[in-house]
Amino acid sequence: MPYVSHPNIPPDTIEERAYQTNIARHALDGNTLVVLPTGMGKTAVALRVAAERLSIGKILMLAPTKPLVEQHYRYFSKNLLLEEGDVAMFTGSNSPAKRIEMWGTAKLCISTPEVIKNDLIAERYSLRDVSLLIVDECHRTVGNYAYVFIAERYAATATQPLILGMTASPGSDPEMVAEICGHLSVSIVESRVETDADVRAYVHEREIEYRSVDLPEDLWLALSVLNSMIDDRLVTLTDLNYRVPRREALSMKALNGVMAQIQTRMHERDRTAYTAMSVHAELMKLKHGVTMAESQGTTALKAYLMRLESEGASGAGSKASKRICSDERFQRLLALADNWKKELHPKADEVVRIVRDQLVEDAESRVIVFATYRDGVSMLVHHLAEAGVPAIRFVGQASRDTEKGLSQKEQIEAIRQFREGKYHVLVATSVGEEGLDIPSTDLVVFYESVPSEVRSIQRKGRTGRNSSGKIIVLITKGTTDETFRWVSSTREKQMQKGVKAMRSGNVPLPTPDPAKAQMTLADAVLRAAASSAESDDAERPAIVIDNREMSSKVAEHLSNLGAKITLAALPVGDYAIGDRVLVERKTAQDFVDTLVDRDLFGQVKSLAESASRPVLIVEGGSIADLYELRNIHPNAIRNTLASIAVDFDVSLVFTRDAEETAGMLYAFARRDLGEAKSERSFHRHKSARSGREELEYILTAVPEVGPKSARDILSAFGTLRAVFSATAGELMQVKGVGEKTAGGIVGAAERKYE
Repeated sequence: MPYVSHPNIPPDTIEERAYQTNIARHALDGNTLVVLPTGMGKTAVALRVAAERLSIGKILMLAPTKPLVEQHYRYFSKNLLLEEGDVAMFTGSNSPAKRIEMWGTAKLCISTPEVIKNDLIAERYSLRDVSLLIVDECHRTVGNYAYVFIAERYAATATQPLILGMTASPGSDPEMVAEICGHLSVSIVESRVETDADVRAYVHEREIEYRSVDLPEDLWLALSVLNSMIDDRLVTLTDLNYRVPRREALSMKALNGVMAQIQTRMHERDRTAYTAMSVHAELMKLKHGVTMAESQGTTALKAYLMRLESEGASGAGSKASKRICSDERFQRLLALADNWKKELHPKADEVVRIVRDQLVEDAESRVIVFATYRDGVSMLVHHLAEAGVPAIRFVGQASRDTEKGLSQKEQIEAIRQFREGKYHVLVATSVGEEGLDIPSTDLVVFYESVPSEVRSIQRKGRTGRNSSGKIIVLITKGTTDETFRWVSSTREKQMQKGVKAMRSGNVPLPTPDPAKAQMTLADAVLRAAASSAESDDAERPAIVIDNREMSSKVAEHLSNLGAKITLAALPVGDYAIGDRVLVERKTAQDFVDTLVDRDLFGQVKSLAESASRPVLIVEGGSIADLYELRNIHPNAIRNTLASIAVDFDVSLVFTRDAEETAGMLYAFARRDLGEAKSERSFHRHKSARSGREELEYILTAVPEVGPKSARDILSAFGTLRAVFSATAGELMQVKGVGEKTAGGIVGAAERKYE
């Protein structure tokens, strides 16, 4: 077997494959999108391109999950001739100072994108000297995903940029593929399919079997109830003059089309749009219940119905949940579900049979079972355990309801135990679909078919990597399982056709927007200025951003505008500007949710007490929009806004989106910068007051003292001297003055000025 010969690659380690050699050579000529079937060596191609670019500068490789980052770290550490410490793995568990140190010494850094994005925004290092950016699973380079920001920042700042994007499945939607290519500035597409002559010799056979099961009577009954409720909602929308599909054609695409109609009518100030919005929310919930019944089973459906009942019974529940739960048909369905003491869907028993048969045939084989929902994953792990087949659960980090997520460390440990054979069965959600290289996985089971061609290809790619493998897809007869099977199959064929077209030089690019192109150029200039060693930080607006705000796009927009950003854990507020301005940002939905479910006034009070210029930004809606987001009377919203502005003296600002929020914050910071040299008063208004008002004003400067308490205390003691000379016990003799207020006054009188 021939091996790759390269000064930076150990001899006899990487197999020489002609198609990989050709792809790697072409990838050195320009930004390249590599589309290869799973198991055909995308990572080997990346290694060869990296080995060539090491002499020019640093290599940065991005992967979407920590288990995948750890996998790449092991592969590159083993297969590149580098010294210890030259390959660094960046994670959120490394302190910023440690990452800065590693960035300075490492020649190859492998990281999840969120870590790099945060570090770039905080200007802990730049991408100036990065000679190659490798973007694994690059089909994610769309929308708000961190890959987009990093790729654009890299193109704007690197002295010799080169991008290598890798995926097994870019998708069948030409617009989405164009978006990926646009963000990565792709000029070359290198692709292969399993039937290509130079690839065929390395393809391992994968047998695909579709196994059908019947839906039990109880679930058919549940479906009939849910469908009758859906029919009623569709009639309501029709009566409101909305174009709606038949129930049988009510896909997510169709629901999105209805939502587009509703949003258009909202912009036209059509009051019926708010009713339609709530009905649409009911349809979404009921449609999800149908999915649970058809493809998941009684365990998942029962858990979902109970969550819906709990939400509807809560005073803070949405109008949609309350109306569904008040429907007598829903109550009958709950009564039916109460009798489900075990899983009735035959898929669960079928999974046990499939796994048992595989392990009888080969006791050392590995099996991955994919299920879309966590309820299904937990049910299957339990069901397999009851049948004497131990399985390990593999889900994402976030905890939802009673389902606890797995930390990145726990995810890596689960994969290690599966790879080493402590567990022979892994039951995973979509987090296990991308990139996991477990060569001995012999069987992959789809608990349900998925309509996404990307997800279908990713799931199938977990087997048949180094040897033949088998895939079994479970289909419930007469349900959307059957529809999704054909949808994903059709989309896979469309994707292969599109990839072949790109290979011939037809790289799809998004239609250029002149306004956006102009803004991108301006942003690039600002970014270059911000990262320049000659730039004067004293002349740049400075903003401190709370770490928890990094999930929004606001920080990215601020960075593109050229703001000097510091990340910190702010005890109050989301954005701190100078020593005066403190900003809390809430989406319109979060604003009303906090008002109903949490302590909005407590948060506003803390904000007001923590800065001389407190600001509350409500993003993504106007005052009128707030009225319809929850079951709250408009007067309650008006009174809340009035209280925030008048009682707490907090400035209210409404913004359209994250970009407009960033623009407002930048304007605040520029104003603060311009006034930075002037002496600032702690008092907002020094207008003339009467003698009584002046004394009250001074006493209310003590954090624990409000206007009424100040009047009562001064009435009792007569002078400020007497007030500040009093003991806590004497102060507490005043009606309404408690221990906390008295302690605040005594503490203020005795506190040293340091």
